[in-house]
Amino acid sequence: EELDVIYKIPHCVPISAHHRWNFDDLLEKMWEYLKLVRIYTKPKGQLPDYNSPIVLHSEHTTVEDFCNKLHRSIAKEFKYALVWGSSVKHQPQKVGLEHVLCDEDVVQIVKKV
Repeated sequence: EELDVIYKIPHCVPISAHHRWNFDDLLEKMWEYLKLVRIYTKPKGQLPDYNSPIVLHSEHTTVEDFCNKLHRSIAKEFKYALVWGSSVKHQPQKVGLEHVLCDEDVVQIVKKV
């Protein structure tokens, strides 16, 4: 009964550290409130790296922001990116620096030769 009351309180997530209960809900709410987006990298010819996402704020989620987060020089050498995920219509889709990425997209950068 007490938990039902706590669940109804806005911006509240009940957890139990002792019982290790409800940490997933807490993590989900933290990502939501902080407005963070996870973008995964995919090196050419390899599988995506789902263990180490690049984390961006939801107000700065263009491919250019992603490139700058990796390394400043990547945007200067950028040719195009291949993107898999909910931000594109086709899997993969070729996009430019201005393309806006969504949470859990996978990006492969192609640089100029």
